[in-house]
Amino acid sequence: MLYLFSHLRELRSKIEGRYLFLFLDFDGTLTPIVKTPDKAIISRETRNLLGLLLQKNNCKIAIISGRALPDIKKKLGFKNIIYSGNHGFQIEGPGIKYELPLPLVYRKTLQQIKGQLEKELNGLGGIFVEDKKFSLALHYRLAEKKYLKFIKAVFHKAVIMFLIKNKIRIRKGKKVLEVKPPTNWDKGKAALWLLARQRLVLKGGAILPVYIGDDVTDEDAFRVFKKKGLTVFVGKPGNSAANYYLKNPREVIKFLRLISKFRK
Repeated sequence: MLYLFSHLRELRSKIEGRYLFLFLDFDGTLTPIVKTPDKAIISRETRNLLGLLLQKNNCKIAIISGRALPDIKKKLGFKNIIYSGNHGFQIEGPGIKYELPLPLVYRKTLQQIKGQLEKELNGLGGIFVEDKKFSLALHYRLAEKKYLKFIKAVFHKAVIMFLIKNKIRIRKGKKVLEVKPPTNWDKGKAALWLLARQRLVLKGGAILPVYIGDDVTDEDAFRVFKKKGLTVFVGKPGNSAANYYLKNPREVIKFLRLISKFRK
């Protein structure tokens, strides 16, 4: 991975004069990682910058988040932006509304797992189970280090039989363990689907996709866009499929500000 701000001249030549489709994660990308998801608040500067980008006729924005759709919509509040919640299982925006069909048995499975987790982790501080309708997330960011092995063992016990029977899939994130539907749909495929729709709108016009994210779940998108656009990992450079990296959300905002200037 290359440090993005060391290659601005090269990036400017790719961005100027192109129609851009910005795919942005939320937590850890537009906002810093915080102790609990409810405390993540987008800054006024970031909100104003997104508003400016949305006004440009050669730029489209989609927020691709692991949060539930109503949650991410509430956090941002823009009407003319595309929201993708639950890692792409829910998508909504101007002229778009899609939800992954969920069989009743999957919802029952989630409720079983949720009940077992809440029962076995009852009384343990620093954890909470989040039901996002399409997925289930066990957050343990605030748990004491000495309990981590126990928490992960309880999670494994709750999901193992459903996993073996291919009734669910699991995903590890930053201090979170998630249960998701047994499907190949992910952030990468959701972003590709949105890109294809926009190409139809533009009647085959050239579009440069730019995907920025910080989590393991963003790697699916980094892989599909690696040779088709610009991919940017947020955090310490390591084993990521992204082309470039930025150090933190502050640098993401700095880059988006530069994109706004390139759009003029």
